[in-house]
Amino acid sequence: MTSSLQIPLVDFAKWTTDESSRRQIAHDLVSACKKVGFVYIINHSLSESLLDEAFRWSRLFFDLPQDDKLKAPHPEGWAVHRGYSWPGLEKVSQAMSATDDQERIQHLREIPDIKESYDIGSDQNASQPNQWIPEEGLPGFREFMTRFYWECFQVGGDVLRALAIGMGLDNETYLLEKHSGHNNQLRLLNYPPVPAEIFETERAVRCPAHTDWSSITLLFQDDCGGLEIEDVTDPGNFVPAVPVKNAIIMNVGDLLQRWSNDHLRSTSHRVTVPPSSDRFEGEDRMTRRRFSIPYFLSPDPESVIECI
Repeated sequence: MTSSLQIPLVDFAKWTTDESSRRQIAHDLVSACKKVGFVYIINHSLSESLLDEAFRWSRLFFDLPQDDKLKAPHPEGWAVHRGYSWPGLEKVSQAMSATDDQERIQHLREIPDIKESYDIGSDQNASQPNQWIPEEGLPGFREFMTRFYWECFQVGGDVLRALAIGMGLDNETYLLEKHSGHNNQLRLLNYPPVPAEIFETERAVRCPAHTDWSSITLLFQDDCGGLEIEDVTDPGNFVPAVPVKNAIIMNVGDLLQRWSNDHLRSTSHRVTVPPSSDRFEGEDRMTRRRFSIPYFLSPDPESVIECI
């Protein structure tokens, strides 16, 4: 089904130039978050070389032998979101209401997600301890990812300031003051090549439809494609979020939707096999490998979140 929905694009090039430019950027950002919940951000402060380096390190990590990646395993249980999660370990499953088709829900939850991930946070967050692989396993990986984590937070701070301005708050740091950066999460994602027939017969998915739980998400994706967002004017219809080189795809999380009294929208999204002629490789119709890097911004646990 076709859709007229387009993901807005906001240019941060003049964010630091003058007050009028800042207010226009803030207005455009909030407008996009109200109508769509997703937005492309271009001309942000993260350089092309830094983003290329982040994807290079991500590829190097996932290319390691499985035994090496398992030296930093995701801890057992649900409480800590750090370390390496192998394909099939995690199942993204959106919370459903009692009125939904429970048989269909159970079926969807039984279908495995074909992806692997590595989650990183602040080394100062004692409740979410990082699980680093040994330095000799991938020299320089920890140093770069730590730096990239905090570089992403700087951009996230600009976005939180812009949202506050665009919503007309008297204090432009109101949202940012709730986020020290120590409760954020950087996630490296690898969707490995698999036979297309597995997806076509619904024996597996890449990542089913869900909303994010945090304040905002900053997403970096490669040129493979596959991310789709739900058309809020036509529920159930999903629209491709076509990759834009060096752009951040920013979206509102459930927390910020509630925080803003539903002023801003947390929109459902998913990762599928992109509907294009180059989505399969070879005679055995293998899907293209896909990399993405989401960065989730969340307030500090002791923050009091009150409806704006």
